[in-house]
Amino acid sequence: MSQSENYPMIAKTMAELEDVLADELIALGASDVEIGTRMVSFTGDKALMYKANVHCRTALRILKPIYQFKAGNADEVYEAIKSINWENYLTVDKTFSIDSVVFSHIFKHSKFVAYRVKDAIADWFQERYNKRPSVSLTNPDIVFNIHVAHNKCTLSLDSSGESLHKRGYRISQTEAPLNEVLAAGMILKSGWRGESNFVDPMCGSGTILIEAAMIATGTPPGIHRQDFGFEKWNDFDEELFSEIYNDDSGTRDFDFRIIGSDVSVKAIDAAEQNVKNAGMKKYIDLTLKAFQKYDEAPKPVGVLMTNPPYGERLKVDELDELYAMIGERLKHVFVGYDSYVLSYKKELFDMIGLKPSKRFFLFNGALECEMRQYEIFEGKRVERDPEDRPAIAVKRERRADKFSSQERNSREGYRRSRREFDSEEPSNERREFQRKERTPRDGRERGFDRKEQGGFDRDRKPRDFSRRDSDREFKPRDFQRRDSDAGRKPFDRDRKPFDKDRKPYDRDRRPFSKDHKSFDRGERPNIDKKHFDKSEYFDRGRNKTTSREQSFDRGERKTEYRERSFDKDRRPKDRSFDKDRRPRDFKSRNFDRGGDKRVNFPNKGEDSSSNNKFKRDRIPRRRESGDKPSSGE
Repeated sequence: MSQSENYPMIAKTMAELEDVLADELIALGASDVEIGTRMVSFTGDKALMYKANVHCRTALRILKPIYQFKAGNADEVYEAIKSINWENYLTVDKTFSIDSVVFSHIFKHSKFVAYRVKDAIADWFQERYNKRPSVSLTNPDIVFNIHVAHNKCTLSLDSSGESLHKRGYRISQTEAPLNEVLAAGMILKSGWRGESNFVDPMCGSGTILIEAAMIATGTPPGIHRQDFGFEKWNDFDEELFSEIYNDDSGTRDFDFRIIGSDVSVKAIDAAEQNVKNAGMKKYIDLTLKAFQKYDEAPKPVGVLMTNPPYGERLKVDELDELYAMIGERLKHVFVGYDSYVLSYKKELFDMIGLKPSKRFFLFNGALECEMRQYEIFEGKRVERDPEDRPAIAVKRERRADKFSSQERNSREGYRRSRREFDSEEPSNERREFQRKERTPRDGRERGFDRKEQGGFDRDRKPRDFSRRDSDREFKPRDFQRRDSDAGRKPFDRDRKPFDKDRKPYDRDRRPFSKDHKSFDRGERPNIDKKHFDKSEYFDRGRNKTTSREQSFDRGERKTEYRERSFDKDRRPKDRSFDKDRRPRDFKSRNFDRGGDKRVNFPNKGEDSSSNNKFKRDRIPRRRESGDKPSSGE
């Protein structure tokens, strides 16, 4: 492939930054630019590929597709990759890695696709050279990218190597640093290009400040990188890359100041190191100062942009008070500034207490954030620009039409609508509406006489609702009996609720038989106080234990539990081992009771009352010295 030959390429970026990246590629000379989801496709030559890696501020990777195919399973992916002549891209001595992106119902796991691609490349070299190239995940020489969309697969070469957000100037950072690509995208979306001062009162490690200085001076973002992925390709043109890398025709002067501050000493130290390493110390001023300590904004007025903590990675106490303070400082100190605040939760924006003029949807990692623009001005908005009142009305009408409830349910549709809405310019055109003629239900002609129908009379005087003390005299309400209550008897307060003939309650009445003795409340249970000891009774209650009692019912064995008091004086059973007891002989059903006499146990069904059963406390025959011990001893 010659140097001047054009071929398709893909530039990957973060969500909601596709339009900014497309503008950058067009400015570099790219053609056939098309915006996709987190990517922009374009066409260019090798020089454009080198420029895109060095100059694009919102690009993460620049990919060069080398092979496209369709596959229905992993085996088809393996066979298609193995059919490529890999000598054009890789050698046995170089290392490689596979980066996979899968969006398909056929392939469920992206790593599995990467493993099959790796196996196909390694087997290709093994069959020809009996040697396999090594795989390196940390610092590979060649990086391949496999993208699967349903059954369409695209294999590409990664010309960037490491992600392009790693500029190379950051040597120190805070706990939650901002991505460099996101910081550059925020500045480019705001429209600031170095025409005024730039302030970040909560700068952290200084990422926004450095990216703003590089934009204002026209410094390429990849000027501080150590290497790129295309430098290890077989067709790398070192002379062409050196010419593009050393080209400083795009640099320009910057006559304003970039001011940053933070309340943390650690953050200011990290920002100073990064600013010095980036070579932007002459344009950036850093101070140790809290945001609430700003009594006067830097002059002349410019742009304020900050990324305050929003309680996800950095845990900050009294987060609501922090955002309320931001709104108060913006309103009273930074008058005339265009302020931009990046945050995550809507509740935090509400604490600012200012109405935004624009909203930009961005992603900070996995968090769907929002950057809001606040135009800080003195007085009311109508007094500031009365000519914009019709435009504002039209804008609100369009916004109501654009964002229906059905469309808001889709996040992508919502963002797409917002992008279309922001790109449209308001117009003062008046829409013409034609009233639809309706026919009355009774078939009569439309229209009626308002006076005959009891409608509105223009000559009628309006009603006077004013109340005066002399116009109306207060009278208490008269509760008169209605005609429907004529049959009811009047309420008699002296009437007794019960019948006079009813007998009163008799306490001596006996509800039981005549022989039944009534209960005497004066009697007490027959308790002998001499023998009743409360302490002993309660001591027994405390020392209860659970004992196990076995009973037999109809031949079935059951276990019952009962509560019994613990008796300290109860003698335990004698379970001591008797050494003189002769062990049981399990080889025979007969037991030796001494001498040659043997006792046979009766069979089942016979009477065993006459036989002498084996007893536990019987002393067995003493074993002689010459006898062998039995198995049970």
